[in-house]
Amino acid sequence: MLPSIARRLADELNVREIQVAATIELLDEGATVPFISRYRKEVTGGLDDTQLRHLDERLRYLRELEERRTAVLASVEEQGKLTDELKAQLLQADTKQRLEDLYLPYKPKRRTKAQIAREAGIEPLADALLQNPQLQPESEATAYINAEAGFADEKAVLDGARQILMERFSEDAELSGRLRDSLWSDGLLSSRVMLGQEETGAKFRDYFEHDEPLKSTPSHRALAMFRGRNEGFLTLTIRLPGEEEMKSHPAEAVIAEQFGIRDAGRAADRWLADTVRWTWKVKLYTRLETELLTRLREMAEEAAIQVFAHNLKDLLLAAPAGARSTLGLDPGIRTGCKVAVVDATGKVVDHATIYPHAPQHRWDESLAVLAALCQKHRVELIAIGNGTASRETDKLAGELIKKFSTAPNTLKISKVMVNEAGASVYSASEFAAREFPDLDVTIRGAVSIARRLQDPLAELVKIEPKSIGVGQYQHDVSQMQLARSLDAVIEDCVNGVGVNLNTASAPLLARTSGLNTTLAENIVAWRDEHGAFIERKQLLDVKRLGPKAYEQCAGFLRINDGKNPLDASAVHPEAYPLVERIAQAHQRDVASLIGDSSFLKSLKPADFTDERFGVPTITDILKELDKPGRDPRPEFKAAEFLEGVEDIKDLKPGMILEGVVTNVANFGAFVDIGVHQDGLVHISALSDTFVKDPRDVVKAGDIVKVKVLEVDLERRRIALTCRMSDQPGESASGRSNQAGSKTAAGGGQARSTQRHNQQQTAIKGNTLGDLLMAAQKKKQKA
Repeated sequence: MLPSIARRLADELNVREIQVAATIELLDEGATVPFISRYRKEVTGGLDDTQLRHLDERLRYLRELEERRTAVLASVEEQGKLTDELKAQLLQADTKQRLEDLYLPYKPKRRTKAQIAREAGIEPLADALLQNPQLQPESEATAYINAEAGFADEKAVLDGARQILMERFSEDAELSGRLRDSLWSDGLLSSRVMLGQEETGAKFRDYFEHDEPLKSTPSHRALAMFRGRNEGFLTLTIRLPGEEEMKSHPAEAVIAEQFGIRDAGRAADRWLADTVRWTWKVKLYTRLETELLTRLREMAEEAAIQVFAHNLKDLLLAAPAGARSTLGLDPGIRTGCKVAVVDATGKVVDHATIYPHAPQHRWDESLAVLAALCQKHRVELIAIGNGTASRETDKLAGELIKKFSTAPNTLKISKVMVNEAGASVYSASEFAAREFPDLDVTIRGAVSIARRLQDPLAELVKIEPKSIGVGQYQHDVSQMQLARSLDAVIEDCVNGVGVNLNTASAPLLARTSGLNTTLAENIVAWRDEHGAFIERKQLLDVKRLGPKAYEQCAGFLRINDGKNPLDASAVHPEAYPLVERIAQAHQRDVASLIGDSSFLKSLKPADFTDERFGVPTITDILKELDKPGRDPRPEFKAAEFLEGVEDIKDLKPGMILEGVVTNVANFGAFVDIGVHQDGLVHISALSDTFVKDPRDVVKAGDIVKVKVLEVDLERRRIALTCRMSDQPGESASGRSNQAGSKTAAGGGQARSTQRHNQQQTAIKGNTLGDLLMAAQKKKQKA
């Protein structure tokens, strides 16, 4: 029997079982990962948030496995077929796949040809021919003719016997596992264009004749091929290298070996060999190919979701411009540019619509409107959405800033291009309608652009994560898994930064540990009715917010200038008596401890431990007292786009530009260089040194200097490099620090490279590979 779930998780995480058991107990009690990670270090033995997230995910999988195991055992026992040996195998199954392989022969299914043959009494014939190939199949079949059951002659009887053996062979758990592992290790994913779809499916032309090792197919290429198949342009199959040159598939030899079938010239050998061949072609290959393509898709989806999660985290934790009066510009041409001014707290104080571009060309009038708004509200920042007409609008803002720089009593204004992805989704949302019932939808977009410059985290949490635009193939992956992963990222980011209890919106509060949408709205309602919170314990007065929710959320909610100075820090209220004890021991008040670095560093955490608080928690408390409520996000800075480069047609190979990383994939990074089309820096061009993972070098939101290598106007693809020594026109292989080159869009390897790599792929250590290699050597000798 398998070890307990806690034991298995402990082995996976390489930690003690007692740590895992304690964590599972906390999770089952409703504690969140951020709360456990920060405030229960003694209980978990110091497991960090990454370990806790993995534990939470695997706990869900293993519990689902146990539920399925219970159901399978009950089903087989109900059929009266649960032997001690089978029960032991089912109890030892450590994956869902292994469990389903074992259950397959007993799984209720539609009435099969094999079942019909068994009911007609033909199974003894199948057993006899398998056990004694000396028997003559046709003459033995005569005794089993049963016209009433549909077996009117020897051919029909032998076909029934074959169906019985085919089903038996294909449902053998050991054989299925062996062939599945071999196909995964040695198989090639083969993509071909559907007949007549060459023109309509041109965007998938990198995969019209594409082969690569199945197990190492990168997620972005796998998902691209699956999309091509789903749209009716590609076919996907799994095959072995060189299998078309062999008389029989290597898998047939594995099946024959498993059941002791060989060709020795005996009467039934040919019939048994045909049974093996049909077992592979009709039963096993179809099922295993489907399973392995499903495995590849699930792995690719998991990798894509991880990429999305990493990028979302980087975007949410991007540097905030801070509490500064900001003018948001949502660019437009025919319908004009929408303008919104928000004060330092994010409150909307003014708005307008201007028409500086075609067809109205009211440039000077637009400048005058913007200048008046800036002067009236002492604007410090201009946030410009990066959509249509953004560069033209950027010019307008530049002219405005130049005007103020030469005027008396000048304002010091900076302009920043802001990624506006999702702003329109927010504008039309129910929350935006409640927040700004009197504002036009288009003006709400300008408000969102301004606020996301002030505080990206606080504004982006209002938007569906999938609308933020930092993922790839996000509509092709499991939506439930994607949502769960992104929700975890948002929860970690929000609680890692902390939330201002008196200014946070309901969507931001809802992402705080222990809170949900209802409690968040209740907090806002309490705030509207009673005014600002002056101490954390007032949260217990909020409708439906009980002691458990308070325990989970209190440490992450901040009150600046409140009754208790500790309420502005990440120190949890449950630890306030500890801080007071530290202060009393040195005859000081609590407020005087905050920010006194030299004093705090002189304290020894071990001097203040008790049965509840250990060294890890006390160490965290002293660090927090040193810099209470410290924002972990980086310092704000903005990219400067090159003037005159506003469209992809303005780009020339060799240009050196500054840009903002918008998205990081496994094959490289996409960079906004201000031409309404992101360029790609392939992984091989990110650094002068070898790069295994692009995230080791860049992250979403980073400002980078890039050189233009190639511009494909037809496909709107831009190839960039971060290596200033790279030259336009230089071959990819000359630049690459990776094996194989890719297209500017991160497409497949060059076909010649693929074929060379495939021919050089060693296929060792398993039955199919060994058989294939043996066959190739035999052919060479001949």
